[in-house]
Amino acid sequence: MQSSYIDTHIHLDAYSAEAQGTILAELAGCGVTSLISVSMGLESARSNLLLSRQHASVKPAFGFHPEQPLPTAEEADELFLFMEHHLKDMAAVGEVGLPYYTRIEAEARGEIWDNRPYEQLLERFIAFAAKHSKPIVLHAVYEDADVAYALLEKHGMLAAAHFHWFKGSADTIERLAQGGSFISFTPDLLYEEDIQELARRYPAEQVMTETDGPWPFEGPFAGRLTHPCMTAEVAAAWAEITGIEAQSAVELLYRNALRFYRLEEAAAGSEFNTLSGKSMDKDTGQ
Repeated sequence: MQSSYIDTHIHLDAYSAEAQGTILAELAGCGVTSLISVSMGLESARSNLLLSRQHASVKPAFGFHPEQPLPTAEEADELFLFMEHHLKDMAAVGEVGLPYYTRIEAEARGEIWDNRPYEQLLERFIAFAAKHSKPIVLHAVYEDADVAYALLEKHGMLAAAHFHWFKGSADTIERLAQGGSFISFTPDLLYEEDIQELARRYPAEQVMTETDGPWPFEGPFAGRLTHPCMTAEVAAAWAEITGIEAQSAVELLYRNALRFYRLEEAAAGSEFNTLSGKSMDKDTGQ
């Protein structure tokens, strides 16, 4: 029986139309059943929504990537209105978070940086996810993860949080693990020692696979188009690093993603919220 995988973080809309077609045609052959396609902003969200309506394997997440200039108030309101209208379609809120790399670069240039507007926007996304019982996909690394942690804790959303491609201190790792937050590993798990150490430490029941495609990778992936099928290699590497039997590891990673993103429920038409353990109100999106 073929193993199953889920790419829990990919920017499918950022690929060329030709690459999208190739990827989607090849998913079944490598056992990838679902893609969580995250959005950069409103136009990206619209593209991911269209892809999801054309391909059942695509599960769209709607949000605003923080490593770019902030939206105007009107643009933010338009995005949140879109999200309200498409609650039934959206698998999660994301990608959202804090602009670690943009901030570091600005400070290196001697610029004065105010992170508060980004934090306020992130809290708005977290509050939206809490209100509508949606998972949330986070770009929050190093010390920014501590800010995100506090906001998630404030809104009771720690166990609904997916910190993708996470990097942070040992203390932050411990706090996220105890809070029930999920993380995911990209193909750099095969060659980055600090990511391998994170894999050894993080609870196996709170781990998933991702690619963050079309971001390119090095090592054995150098020169290759980032493809969801790479999640099989990520799963195999995770199994070796953690000492979990290979097939058991694959099955655990798959079940983790199904559970976190409620994909089994979506297939069954369930209205049960696995994150809170309580029945959800039926979505009112259009």
